[in-house]
Amino acid sequence: MKSCITISLVEEARGGPFVLWDGLEKSIAFAAELGYDAVEIFAADFAGGPESIDAAALKSMLDNAGLKCAAFGTGAGWVKHKLQLADPDAGRRSTARDFVRTIIDFAGQFGASAIIGSMQGPSGHTGDLETARGYLCEALQDGGAHAVQYGVPLIYEPLNRYETRQCCTVAQGVSMLESLATDNVRLLCDLFHMNIEESSIADALITGGKHVGHIHFVDSNRRPVGLGHMQFGPIIAALRKIGYDGYLCAEAFPFPDPHEAARQTMRAYRYWTGT
Repeated sequence: MKSCITISLVEEARGGPFVLWDGLEKSIAFAAELGYDAVEIFAADFAGGPESIDAAALKSMLDNAGLKCAAFGTGAGWVKHKLQLADPDAGRRSTARDFVRTIIDFAGQFGASAIIGSMQGPSGHTGDLETARGYLCEALQDGGAHAVQYGVPLIYEPLNRYETRQCCTVAQGVSMLESLATDNVRLLCDLFHMNIEESSIADALITGGKHVGHIHFVDSNRRPVGLGHMQFGPIIAALRKIGYDGYLCAEAFPFPDPHEAARQTMRAYRYWTGT
């Protein structure tokens, strides 16, 4: 298992569960200094706008630091543009899928996956859930098929009941993925959400099995690992049992500050993985 840390470039998300916030160059350099293997980036724009990332510059930064890019989040589609893949309006759904494709295309240059989290909708508790789930499945099929050309999967994240009515547990996520026409979608298992929804996080990871494609490595209170009450021994054992060799990525509140949160996560990663 490899180490990873989140970098947010979206000002509207400040205060959210992302560890590093000081821009790409400083954040990548700091992650490398601490010994991380990769970064996960939450960015505002991938389509050439004023907030777009320069791909060549990012490649240079990563190469100089000896880091990989594990994944790119799509959440700015919701945070900035209020796009969701289960929007009742067909035009808005199409725009949301197009936004996701731009991220898949950008991420593909780095051998990285795009993550579908907050864009999955619906976050409210009204409306036709079956229809919304159908729209989400259509979008995942589209995105998973689009990502095949880059040799990477699309990543889907079940969220807790307070953030979505789509899939809230790993078992629900597995059931949905197995219903898709594509086999190129994997699950992101976020330990914070799992702490709310699963009776046993370890058992849920075993249920996820081959479908588990990414882990958000965070404690029960969404602070860095070691600052809550989660029991990580059974979690790491379960990941080893299913043969997981992907990233353990810190998506946590930058508590007490970004640099110490990054250091604490690396200490915890080394302790639990024995590296």
